[in-house]
Amino acid sequence: MATKNYLNNRDLLKEIHKSKTSYGSYIDIEAKDVDCIVLSVAAIDKSAIKEARKARADRLQRAAFEKNDNKKLKMADFAVDPESFKLSELVFRVMTFEHIPLEPGRKKTPKTVADHHTKCLFPPYQHYRHDDDGELQLVAKSHWVGGMENGYFSQDHGKTSTKLANMYMKLCERYSHRYNWRGYTYVDEMRGQALVQLAQIGLQFDESKSQNPFAYYTAAITNSFTRVLNIEKRNQNIRDDILEMNDLTPSYTRQHNSEWNNRIAEESKLVAPRDKK
Repeated sequence: MATKNYLNNRDLLKEIHKSKTSYGSYIDIEAKDVDCIVLSVAAIDKSAIKEARKARADRLQRAAFEKNDNKKLKMADFAVDPESFKLSELVFRVMTFEHIPLEPGRKKTPKTVADHHTKCLFPPYQHYRHDDDGELQLVAKSHWVGGMENGYFSQDHGKTSTKLANMYMKLCERYSHRYNWRGYTYVDEMRGQALVQLAQIGLQFDESKSQNPFAYYTAAITNSFTRVLNIEKRNQNIRDDILEMNDLTPSYTRQHNSEWNNRIAEESKLVAPRDKK
């Protein structure tokens, strides 16, 4: 049985995929799993098919290994032949805004295709699969409810999975325990702001560009923590200025910084005459 790490890219990607699928519509359950991500239908060529076969084989191999209870067996014992899959079994994700409604005027100066369409919770996509005749068939749409032809655009019917939400909280908690953050008295506010940020941008992670959501989430948490720190520093400076204006003792930080600056100024005066000589 493989050792499970609660926070890793593989599990994060799995939960991100699960959450995104809740916002889409599919002709069958097999259309949910993705074997290859491309940027256009034209990119579904021989190389993409080869990549999809290998990705599907690796996924099934790992799934079988994780379900195995025999510790003597290794990953290689569950190897799957990539050529054993039919072409009609492979699912391709195409990143496209084709089914997203246009929204003129949403951006004053639109620069990308996304700026011309309704703002989405995450990059929209469609899933394609070959039929028995070898022709590509549309089998899924994100941000969609109903059939592929008679459905409608929607962003309200899905939700972030409970496990992914727990991962958000665990990431914020563990990051707040790092030596450069844990000493602040307002670390709870930092965690709260970071959690709000992850809830807003968590599903915006684009699997077609990266397979490292851990770094994406960590960067978002760092930015949130830094933002709260800068706000608190600014408020503290205002508070210390008011205290000094009323001849009251400012914070220890202001006193320490003042003593440090005075000491540096005195040492620079002592060094300056020697430099002249």
